[in-house]
Order: sequence, then structure tokens, then C-alpha cells
Amino acid sequence: MLFNSAEDFLSAPRHAVTVFGMAGVGKTWLAALLRKHQWFHYSADYRIGTRYMGEFIVDNFKAEAMKVPFLRELLRTDSIKIDSNITFSNLDPLSTYLGRPGDARRGGLPLSEYQRRQEQHRVAEVAALEDVPYFIERADQLYGYSNFIADTGGSLIEVVDPANAEDPVIKALTASTLLLYIRGTEDDAHKLVERFKHSPKPMYYQPHFLVEKWAEFKTLNKLKDDADVDPDAFGAWGFEALLKDRLPRYQQLADNFGYTIEASDLATVRDGDEFLDLVAGAIRQRMR
Repeated sequence: MLFNSAEDFLSAPRHAVTVFGMAGVGKTWLAALLRKHQWFHYSADYRIGTRYMGEFIVDNFKAEAMKVPFLRELLRTDSIKIDSNITFSNLDPLSTYLGRPGDARRGGLPLSEYQRRQEQHRVAEVAALEDVPYFIERADQLYGYSNFIADTGGSLIEVVDPANAEDPVIKALTASTLLLYIRGTEDDAHKLVERFKHSPKPMYYQPHFLVEKWAEFKTLNKLKDDADVDPDAFGAWGFEALLKDRLPRYQQLADNFGYTIEASDLATVRDGDEFLDLVAGAIRQRMR
């Protein structure tokens, strides 16, 4: 959804914006702020972890519980209930399910199982993003929200072709929302990698990229067998490689179908009106 002028955007009776960019640049922080100012907050990751992968996540919890005799008997007699308590700000159940490949003794998954869960996530993410138009109407008709923000995960760029206007996800998003890239700095990227080592977020690799980086990591560390890979070490190394690969594609998506703001500029936003002004500035910048 591109506008002829910033004024056309500002004067629209309803506003719908999809924010994207690397994790940690402020997408969820912004959406939470706007929620306090009568904006509907749609979290793609929350939708993935509840509607589309919730059963996978809970079944994984149950499979682990079944390994404990005491819990196994309680589960088999429906005496206890195990559920996922995923929230907009706590995606640990989804991260835990996706896991990391490597040595099972260090909490890793066989590569084939990791790839199977990655494909589940790809299908779920596409579905969650294609749900955005429905939720815009739902937010308006059911709850009376005229302003809407879609808070997407860092892996949005992995499930779209940023150069293809006919890509199903891009068509769904651009037909109903303004695409806004929140661009971080090199320092932001470095901090994100350090943060990831202590608190991993859900990760999705395109299949060919995963295979390529898996082989590269094993070669660099002189490892012959998949089971020798330290899952934590590969997770951090792979995340950094993935982040570098994504950055130019984020920009390509913004250049083709949306607008760009700097992550540092979000610090000036205190309410919905100031956010709209920030977007209007991005529209003017693109028109120049």
C-alpha cells in the first residue's frame, strides 16, 4: 500500500501498518505502545505459536512428560493438563519446540527432525501473515479499532520473495497494509547476537541456507558427525550468519513495496499520532 502523498496517508480514516525488520529493533515495543492508544496489535509470532503450531508445541511437552513414570500415568488417565502459556512477549514455548540441531546430550535435535519442524514453521508463518487482512476487518467490526499494527517476526523475509509483487504473502500485506521497515544499525545487530546467546528467539532458515551453513559450521570446527555439533554454538553462529543474510533483503522489500524508518527514531514516539507523523516522514522521504 503505497501513498501518493504523506497527507493522503494521514487523512485516511483507518490506518493499517505491517512492521518488519530484525528481532530486537523495537517492533513489539512499538506495537505494545500503540495498543495503549487504541491500536489493535496483531502478533504474527503469537498467531503462529497458538493457532498454527500450538498443538505441535503441547504434544512436544507431553512427549517429554511421558518419559517420567509419575507424569506418564497422570497423563494417561487425564489427571493433569499440560498447556503452552505463550504470550506476545514470551515466545519461549515456540523457541523450545523449534529447538536447535546437534548433540542430543546437549539438548540438540537430529538435523532431519529440526528440518521437519522448520517446515512446520514456514507453513505456519505464511498462514499467519495471510491472516492479516481478516484480522484488520475483525479488529474493526468486532472491537471497533480503526487503527491496526501487524507485528511480524524477523523471519518474514524468509517466506516471501522481496522482488515479486505476485508473492501471495506480499499481495496480502500490501493490499491491506503499509509495509514499514524498521532499520537497525550494525551496533543493534551486534547487541542482538549477544542477546540471542542468552535468550534464543524462534529461528527459521530457508532450507538451502540451513544445509549450507550446517556444512560450513562442521568444516570450520573440524566435525565429522552431526551428533558432534554443539547446538548452542551452532545456534549463535547460525543466527549471526542468518542476520547478515537478511539485512539486504529487508531493504529490498522496503524499496519495492514500502517505506523505511530508523530504529533510533522510535525513541521519539510516545503515542499513535507521533507514530503516524513518523510514517508520514518516511513517505515524504521516499517521494524525494
